[in-house]
Amino acid sequence: MPQSRLTGSRIRERRLFLGQKQSGLAKAVGISAAYLNLIEHNRRRIGGKLLQDIARELGTDALALTEGAEAALLGALRDAGQRVPEVEPELHRAEDLAGRFPGWAGLVAAQHQRIRDLEQLVEALSDRLTHDPELAASLHEVISAVTAIRSTVAILSGGGDIDPDWQSRFLRNMREEGRRLSGAAQGLVEYLDAGADQDMAPVVPGEELAAFLDQRDHHLPELEALSDAQGDTREAAIEALVEKVGVLETAEAKDVARRHFQQYAADAAAIPLDRLQAARVTAQDDVSALAEQFGQPLPVVMRRLAFVPPPDGDAMVGLVSCDGSGSLYLRKPLPGFALPRFGAACPYWPLYQALSRPGQPQRALVEQPGPTPRRFLCQAICLARDTLVFDRPPVLEAVMLIQPADDAQAAGAKALPVGSSCRVCPRTDCAARREASILSPDR
Repeated sequence: MPQSRLTGSRIRERRLFLGQKQSGLAKAVGISAAYLNLIEHNRRRIGGKLLQDIARELGTDALALTEGAEAALLGALRDAGQRVPEVEPELHRAEDLAGRFPGWAGLVAAQHQRIRDLEQLVEALSDRLTHDPELAASLHEVISAVTAIRSTVAILSGGGDIDPDWQSRFLRNMREEGRRLSGAAQGLVEYLDAGADQDMAPVVPGEELAAFLDQRDHHLPELEALSDAQGDTREAAIEALVEKVGVLETAEAKDVARRHFQQYAADAAAIPLDRLQAARVTAQDDVSALAEQFGQPLPVVMRRLAFVPPPDGDAMVGLVSCDGSGSLYLRKPLPGFALPRFGAACPYWPLYQALSRPGQPQRALVEQPGPTPRRFLCQAICLARDTLVFDRPPVLEAVMLIQPADDAQAAGAKALPVGSSCRVCPRTDCAARREASILSPDR
């Protein structure tokens, strides 16, 4: 039976709880009080018959005395300690805290998780306040009405003589603008109140599709079966799936979904699922090797790796795509790699390096900030989405595959510091920063 170094602490806590004296327990199990004192202070290991005898005298079983604190609780305590390094917590004594005071340890872990949840909420709300089109339109309506009223008031209070007919027109305009202001303000309040009861409801068509894809982890078995279907059969199946998706409420969202499903079906036909899963084992998810093996462009391989379930034991991968403007329009999240909900992301991402060098693959080991910084291998490529012709700019599309860095990649290698977006990135010494972060200690 594996022994925890806190077995002695648990024996002592149990004995004190029962009100037994150290000498009495020692005599009952046939050892000296001095030896039991060493055991209780974790200076002597214990097992076998002696452990069974002590457990019997304490009215418990040996397993209760030897089992260590849960790994999840210990991990949460260490994460909480690493989050505020300036306090210099004794990370090596996390198991002591969990073993002797499990209630307090659970409280620290719960508060740590609560802080992380609140930070993610602040990040999402800040992103929304900055880029939400409906909120921007409502605020513009309020400001426009206020400006019109102020202009009218300035004219009427200017002191000059105004024709009665014009006075009547100005007053009528003020009443109309006042009603518009009232309606805009009421609509803004209702929108914000509704937002408080919703889990970041979609505000653009692409987000309606993203909500559906996140539920499926971006894997669509219905479209995998279309690999051999052609023409009208494939289109009919895609149209049936579009109508089946309940979160697609607008025509715009259905159009976005239709294009994505068509791309998914084309990728599945180019690289069938069964052949891909067999090839991944030998290629070890080497994007270039898989592209060469299947004779397909890198973006097709990247999408297939991101959108199909990984073989047993393999880590999940993420993916992002952007157009020539740099705005992200396809996101498959990966835990630990923060993706902004709206707008552009960190300009240091290989995604944007690829966008500036069409046709040239980019790869980098990157590190996301956080209490425990995590490293990822990012591979990106930018290609023209349409046929190249003279006198017309190309329509560019960049795709980036995100994979957790394995030990061999992370050990000793220099990683590129990146973030999510400037507004929620804590890095203060970044040359690419566009605006101050709301997570900065100075704010």
